[in-house]
Amino acid sequence: MIKPFFYDITLRDGNQSLKKPWQLSEKCTIFEKLHELNVQAIEVGFPASSHMDFEACVKLADMAWDNLVVSALARSVQSDIDSVINSIAHANIPRVHTFLTLSPFHMQYVLNKTPQYCAQRAIEAVNYAYKSIRKVNKNAQVQFSVEHFGDCLENIDFVIATLKKVVQAGACVINLPNTVERTRPATFISLVERVKNALPDDVIISLHNHNDLGMATATTVEGYFAGAVQLECCLNGLGERAGNTDFAQVAVALHNNGIDVPINLEKIYEVSMIISQMSKIKIYEKAPLVGPEALAHRSGIHQDGAIKTKDMDFGAYRPIKPTLIGRDDDEKIGFTSQSGKTAVFEIINNAGYPITIDEAVRLTPIIKAISEKKGELGVEEILQVYYKEILDVSGAFEFVFFKLISGEKFELGFKFKGEQKQVMGSGNGPLDACLDALKNAGFPRKLSFYKQYALNEDKMGSGATAMSVIHLIGKNGEEIIGRAIDQNTARANVRAIFNALNQVYK
Repeated sequence: MIKPFFYDITLRDGNQSLKKPWQLSEKCTIFEKLHELNVQAIEVGFPASSHMDFEACVKLADMAWDNLVVSALARSVQSDIDSVINSIAHANIPRVHTFLTLSPFHMQYVLNKTPQYCAQRAIEAVNYAYKSIRKVNKNAQVQFSVEHFGDCLENIDFVIATLKKVVQAGACVINLPNTVERTRPATFISLVERVKNALPDDVIISLHNHNDLGMATATTVEGYFAGAVQLECCLNGLGERAGNTDFAQVAVALHNNGIDVPINLEKIYEVSMIISQMSKIKIYEKAPLVGPEALAHRSGIHQDGAIKTKDMDFGAYRPIKPTLIGRDDDEKIGFTSQSGKTAVFEIINNAGYPITIDEAVRLTPIIKAISEKKGELGVEEILQVYYKEILDVSGAFEFVFFKLISGEKFELGFKFKGEQKQVMGSGNGPLDACLDALKNAGFPRKLSFYKQYALNEDKMGSGATAMSVIHLIGKNGEEIIGRAIDQNTARANVRAIFNALNQVYK
């Protein structure tokens, strides 16, 4: 298939829909970002609409790179077309984009003109645009749009007959807008196919879909597979009313379907954030691909699948790997009453604390009970349960002190069932010495595993910087996991031993 040709309309359709349209400097910034995205064509404005827009078109045409099509909009009147030529003809590949409705409804109730009048005006406008701009620039092109093409089902034969003459008059691109989305995508695409099949093969078919019913992306993607190569899209889906086809969604959808998309996909997320800031239109939480919640999972089933496939390009519950569009965050695992053990395990583990899946199973009903009352829980709230249930295990033992006496000799102070004990021990380091002291006190235990973690910050509010994890052999040969955190690494080791002992001696 022919590669899709991305024609960006952010600086025209997107800009005209803003409560506060962009100034020239802002348009220049967006133009540069479109360059980074590697778009093939940019509609830079509607120069006849205002002096400011005319000057912006001139400036942006100055900034254009050699293989960029620089387009500007004109009604089907000579003065508008002249304004386009005067503002962008100095670009390497300028394009006059003129339009007129051929929709029965619009011709009758908005223009109050006959179909014959509208057809003749469209042909004459394209002919004038082609002859005028080609005198100035031999690389110039003309595009014609059938405004409200989506409403042309009943007179499609008339539309096709007119478009054949429009092409003969000089248009090399025929744009078929779904100006107001009223029908299902399949109905619209059937009209596109009829036009595509009726016109010469070298005519580029373009789509410009609005999102009134939320189907603009679907219609645009299917339109490409029906032969519409040029895709008119807008960053962040900006545009009149519910907006235009979203640039990112179309690009990624085509990529996911095996199409070689000539766009720098890894720039999408960054540019989307910039456009949101510059337009002062927030990206809503559930926005596809770029929304804050686009990677969020709260259902236990979804969380389990997401975590098991998190390192794959296609996850169990996501369409892409986030890095494809330049997102440096990852799938978000939130905990609600709908979540399960996998979420508990992942959240605590990602926070830097070791936990086993068995411990996650034990903590889950406790955390669920809290969530049922409060809603979604933050990481700190989940860690508080971890501290209480995993680190602060109460039992027969109470650690009091541990201090170096000399060389390899240490003194250990603790209580067992309220009885104060002080005992000496020695060994190769504090851990061995503590176990020796416990053996001397009548509590022999063997160590099977030891690891210490450095904590980046104090999550318990005690200035803790180290976590020790030890495994002791239990009464029946089982492994008992003990954990503790402390500012002092030696004390963290000893506290971890007592944490394990309290699981043996309840």
